[in-house]
Amino acid sequence: MQGFIDHARTFRRRAAQEADAFGRLAAGQSPQALFITCSDSRIIPSAVTGARPGDLFELRTAGNIVPPHRPSAPSAEAATIEYAVEVLGVADIVVCGHSHCGAVGAVVRGEDLTGVPAVRDWLADGTALTPAGEPSHDLAAPVQRHVLDQLARLRTHPSVARRADQGRLGLHGWFYEVHTGAVLSHRPGTDVFLPL
Repeated sequence: MQGFIDHARTFRRRAAQEADAFGRLAAGQSPQALFITCSDSRIIPSAVTGARPGDLFELRTAGNIVPPHRPSAPSAEAATIEYAVEVLGVADIVVCGHSHCGAVGAVVRGEDLTGVPAVRDWLADGTALTPAGEPSHDLAAPVQRHVLDQLARLRTHPSVARRADQGRLGLHGWFYEVHTGAVLSHRPGTDVFLPL
């Protein structure tokens, strides 16, 4: 923790060196994209994309799960999506899954999650994946299927569906390989993820 504290203490000095950029941020935000990814500490959206402060509006959830739109049950995820689309007017939404995903791995392997009931219930509600019946170490295909399922769930949100249907919002599925740094992108109309 001390390293984080030391960095935070000196951040003001570094930010002063970029006064113009940080000054513009004080006037408001206009991010280019909503980036939905896993809470996993190995995924750093700005490192993967090269984004600067103000470029990405981020939503991080366990397993990069996008809950379906439920008008009678508002959620932080739904509020973030709606705000990004309706207020900030993002032009694109990226759902980024990743290799070595503990959430997807737990579902695919059928792990016993009774000791973490909130995680168990979140995953049960959040993915269409089912246990494969055998241990799996290569999660690329299940994670990519999961990303496509989350893109479909995004379209249940009225603001997303409306803007996407109008051609004013791009929806993108990405797969990030933790061990190589490679980023693959889903090709619409196929089940294929190819390098960017």
